[in-house]
Amino acid sequence: MLTAILCVLALGYVITRVAIGYPDPRRHYRRLGRGEVALISSAAEAMYPAGGPIPASGLDADLPDYIERLMTASGLQTRMLLHLLFFLVEHGTLVFPTSGRGGMRRFSAQDIEHRVAALDGWAESTLFTRRLVFTSLRAVLTMGYFAHPPVVRRLGLAPLAIEAPICEADLLYPRIGEKPESIRWTAEDLTPPSAGIPLPQDGTLHPGFAEAES
Repeated sequence: MLTAILCVLALGYVITRVAIGYPDPRRHYRRLGRGEVALISSAAEAMYPAGGPIPASGLDADLPDYIERLMTASGLQTRMLLHLLFFLVEHGTLVFPTSGRGGMRRFSAQDIEHRVAALDGWAESTLFTRRLVFTSLRAVLTMGYFAHPPVVRRLGLAPLAIEAPICEADLLYPRIGEKPESIRWTAEDLTPPSAGIPLPQDGTLHPGFAEAES
């Protein structure tokens, strides 16, 4: 009887910790759960806080949206590894709690100081697997952060607008991740080749990276 009660209590705790108490995300995600959105946002804020050398913070970069698109373009195995990665970081505080009161709460429920401490614990651990988890999380979040247009502009790496000619190859190959039937060009759309004139360094930025007019 006692064993059954303990099992019910343990199951209730697991359900509460894993599935209950997360805020509703600002949009619908097909690939990410509410807990994963909370984890990604809270980790992004801890890794890339506001007020740093780059004004845009991790929250400004909307990394859940980037990772949603990344997972959509990835295969099943990669998606499963990403789900596992987010779960390990979110609930790793059960095994590796942060110091102070509430150190075993899930990662996204802790304040930013404890989140930074938790990430430092992963990064500086003597266990290779823990360091690997941190490196993987940092790599995924960094890809999204440095894809954010204000960040790229701040670094001077924003791409320039290019009037690309339409050549024969455009009739054969779809965009990365798209199906062949997505090719929208025909032989009638072919244009003369580029004149080969280098773009000026102060030229117009690509529309996706240009600063919005206020």
